[in-house]
Amino acid sequence: MIPYLCVAAGGAIGSVGRYWVGLVTDRALGEPFPWGTILINIVGSFIIGFFSTLTLPSGPLPGSADLRTFIMVGLCGGFTTFLRSACRRWR
Repeated sequence: MIPYLCVAAGGAIGSVGRYWVGLVTDRALGEPFPWGTILINIVGSFIIGFFSTLTLPSGPLPGSADLRTFIMVGLCGGFTTFLRSACRRWR
């Protein structure tokens, strides 16, 4: 049950983070091109790669399975895949 809670909590935080970064980027650079989506996916992919390497069992800072699930699957998963285009219709 704990891994499901890790994914749910991380996904909630990541999705809100993506929405916020997308709004800030749209206001700063305009909406004609999805710069926010590109930025979010690059940052999210970098975090997943960096964190997974850093917290391997043989890595410099070994992390628990729950922590890795929370960050890589929940937080970064929600951050990189939240469907913000659907939310534009509701603004």
